[in-house]
Amino acid sequence: MKKPIVQATALVLTVALLPAATSAISAVDASTYREMEQFMSVFDRVRTDYVDQVDDSVLIKGAINGMLSSLDPHSSFLDARDFDNLRTQTDGNYGGLGLSVTMEDGAVKVIAPFKDTPADGAGVKAGDYITHIDGELIYGGTLDEAVEEMRGKPGTPISLTIVRPGRDKPFDVSMKRAIIDLKPVTWEVKDDIGVISLNSFSADVGADVKAAIGSIDKSLGKKPLGYVLDMRSNPGGLLDEAVAVSDVFLSRGEIVSQRGRSKSDIERYFAKTGDAAQGLPVIVLIDAGSASASEIVAGALQDHHRGLVMGERSFGKGSVQTLLPLSNTSALRLTTARYYTPSGKSVQEGGIEPDIIVPQLSDPDYKTRPRFREADLRRHLINEVKLDDAVLEEDTADDPRFVQTTEELKEQGIDDFQLHYALETIGRLGPKGMQTALNRAAVKKPGKAAVVRK
Repeated sequence: MKKPIVQATALVLTVALLPAATSAISAVDASTYREMEQFMSVFDRVRTDYVDQVDDSVLIKGAINGMLSSLDPHSSFLDARDFDNLRTQTDGNYGGLGLSVTMEDGAVKVIAPFKDTPADGAGVKAGDYITHIDGELIYGGTLDEAVEEMRGKPGTPISLTIVRPGRDKPFDVSMKRAIIDLKPVTWEVKDDIGVISLNSFSADVGADVKAAIGSIDKSLGKKPLGYVLDMRSNPGGLLDEAVAVSDVFLSRGEIVSQRGRSKSDIERYFAKTGDAAQGLPVIVLIDAGSASASEIVAGALQDHHRGLVMGERSFGKGSVQTLLPLSNTSALRLTTARYYTPSGKSVQEGGIEPDIIVPQLSDPDYKTRPRFREADLRRHLINEVKLDDAVLEEDTADDPRFVQTTEELKEQGIDDFQLHYALETIGRLGPKGMQTALNRAAVKKPGKAAVVRK
């Protein structure tokens, strides 16, 4: 069964290729046969002449690795170990730190820490490089090995050496492993406003968001002033769940479309009747770690002028991966389509631009820490519309609206400025003022999302 997924590169990346099927071999031309003969010659010489005996499966997996690494950063091969990692990433209940990581030039790079985990509490941030674990250098090893070292018995201590771009020297962070219970949806009420934190797009997330709205209403005993949908550092997940979450807040119109290699290979997803939030104000919080499925939701609500998008420009991953089973323990995760927001915009490379840019002033490194996005990945898909590099790199420009320092915010008890600003905006503007802000944003970024396509 093919399963569409839209998720930023996460946790473990093992890249490999499909074994050549008979039908595929029959379609290749003579030059391809010669290349395959050359490959088999190299394979045979390595098996017979390499200084140490090498297992055939290691050589084949290395060849698979090379094929898929020539495509894009999100196509990969999943063996039994990777399936287990994928399961624990979505199911949780393992002893670890709560990090989503990738490998870059032999170094372990942090995509994002999961909220309310040991790594998050210790201050590990997206874009950090982990060079040592408990004082032992891990550079040059595999990602699987690094992940296994970071996992362990809950309560046991661990120290990570971090290299953070923008800082002169590496530094150590210490923490204790804990049971990582990855809850995709959590909610709370602040200042009569419902805050829904969406951490991933695993199964049933759309239903969980709808249930969170009901729980917020029940907790207050009335309707809230509005809702904040917090998708910061959410790497994505299942396409169907991105559609389901968008549908919670939309009552009509297109949510997203995906387009494959062929011009006729287009699939569109539409909202069903009914807005669970009943038209109340919605602010969507995003940052550089908000990717794929998160960008589908943010783009849909932004194009339909249903939610005011706030924070930082998102990650910029506008591709869809399909999970193609190869056996009971392996599968191919292959990029098969690009997705587009209702107004016809691809977020590939450029991401979702917030209606209101709000820096995370409560982060002392927000100015010096570079943002890690899709455009920084090697062999990333290129957006069909040429993007301005200056726009892609503009993250820390001074904004006259925000003059408070991190220290001043701490004195005021504000440890999350972006969320504070979102809550303050809903409370200050109210439903009418929020609608005015949405109308102004629509004029600034006109789109055709209001048209219901059938």
